[in-house]
Amino acid sequence: MTAPDTSDLDLLRAHVAGDPYAFATLFHRHRDRLWAAAIRTLRDRDEAEDALQDALLSAHRAAPRFRGDSAVTTWLHRIVVNACLDRIRRRKAHPTVALGDGSHDDDAPSAPEPVAPAPDHDTRLVIWQALGQLPPEQRAALVMVDVHGYAVAETATMLGIAEGTVKSRCARGRARLAVILGHLRQESTPIDGNPGRT
Repeated sequence: MTAPDTSDLDLLRAHVAGDPYAFATLFHRHRDRLWAAAIRTLRDRDEAEDALQDALLSAHRAAPRFRGDSAVTTWLHRIVVNACLDRIRRRKAHPTVALGDGSHDDDAPSAPEPVAPAPDHDTRLVIWQALGQLPPEQRAALVMVDVHGYAVAETATMLGIAEGTVKSRCARGRARLAVILGHLRQESTPIDGNPGRT
């Protein structure tokens, strides 16, 4: 059994050396944040589960090639976000029609879903809807920087792009978000300003 205070790097090394429990320990340590990154990037529970599964298989296999250029968590997040972006690109190339409401009582995810906004938090719901309308690359950068609070440099490493690209994607994403939110606000406000009129 792996000691709870074993570092991420030591867990990864132990996994590469053949420890059958090390990778599972590493995943369980970070699963909540990895799941949050997946669900917030894809905005679809089933797709996020599949992307997370794909990412973990990739990380499991790629572990021997980890060079230690970044933190293990940064490396894991990069694999998860890339798996999400791959799914978005495939979805655009082969669009499908969603059936049902996507709820599965007997098919819960392996990691807990981020806490959903309470019904009275309409603003947060609107923001998440608006985020979903951004191009995937801008959404991924904004989720990493503005939602998860990663530094631009760390986000650049995760996404495999230059820091300047992260900054420009965030800037463009925020500008587009402001426009989308403005339209959503206008749609929810009656034209004559009288909320009683329908």
